[in-house]
Amino acid sequence: MGKEPVRVLVTGAAGQIGYALVPMIARGVMLGPDQPVILHMLDIPPAAEALNGVKMELVDAAFPLLKGVVATTDVVEGCTGVNIAIMVGGFPRKEGMERKDVMSKNVSIYKSQASALEKHAAANCKVLVVANPANTNALILKEFAPSIPEKNITCLTRLDHNRALGQISERLNVQVSDVKNAIIWGNHSSTQYPDVNHATVKTPSGEKPVRELVADDAWYENGLLLISIILFGLSTLKCSHKLHGEFIATVQQRGAAIIKARKLSSALSAASSACDHIRDWVLGTPEGTWVSMGVYSDGSYNVPAGLIYSFPVTCRNGEWTIVQGLSIDELSRKKLDLTAEELTEEKALAYSCLS
Repeated sequence: MGKEPVRVLVTGAAGQIGYALVPMIARGVMLGPDQPVILHMLDIPPAAEALNGVKMELVDAAFPLLKGVVATTDVVEGCTGVNIAIMVGGFPRKEGMERKDVMSKNVSIYKSQASALEKHAAANCKVLVVANPANTNALILKEFAPSIPEKNITCLTRLDHNRALGQISERLNVQVSDVKNAIIWGNHSSTQYPDVNHATVKTPSGEKPVRELVADDAWYENGLLLISIILFGLSTLKCSHKLHGEFIATVQQRGAAIIKARKLSSALSAASSACDHIRDWVLGTPEGTWVSMGVYSDGSYNVPAGLIYSFPVTCRNGEWTIVQGLSIDELSRKKLDLTAEELTEEKALAYSCLS
């Protein structure tokens, strides 16, 4: 007998990332080539017509795995019975807005959607938050969906992880599939710490450390900053470590660079990374390989408990586990603490919006 369909919710489904993401899910990129899906697409009322257009295209594409489409602006209808929820919708920061204004808008959105998931999603629903500020949005969702296990609420840092793999691949002129175990620590922001100290590359003579193969510490930790004051402003520079090399700065600022080039955000790569995140979480990571996920901190690596923080994890049987026992040098320790400080500030700001 065939598998029962999995119900997958995508919020903000009429937007750029949603438009790239839903056909990937329908084609089996997320859950595998033998797993039927029913797509739940949720968006705000002004996007209802565009959302219906996306539904028409899904029907026209005749995806064999797609067993149904729910396209709605009603949050209860969108959340009912879903097994996986990918939260792409959020309120973006607009010119002239203060951080607290943006946080307040997103707190309101995620409080409402968390309540709907709490009451109407399937038992053991897995949640991935994509919309920024992703870590803190996930934390708010956790607060207002207390019956969803904390281990089932995550945020997307796989995009940054994949960016790190891509930069290593280009630098060493190797296949990206031969690079593994880079790490993104912390926040999905410019304080994130892309770490290659434990990353390796598959070579004809066995796996070798990236640091050994690159043999250029300046590329990693003390090269020239790629961020210009003209392009990105003083505030971005302020929260970037003065010793960032080309690799770290490129990964941290890749999203801004894509917006500058496309005049639009990185939708294709975000959608692909969301598929990677869910696929590995549900189907498992390859033996000896870890990936980066924003998860609820238990205090590992002296990261304050109670934050949604990106760690290296392995996945098995639908559960993630933080990789333990990795050595953390002095430079890394400072960067782990810096991004934790920002997340602690974001958490305080978000909670102030609740009062």
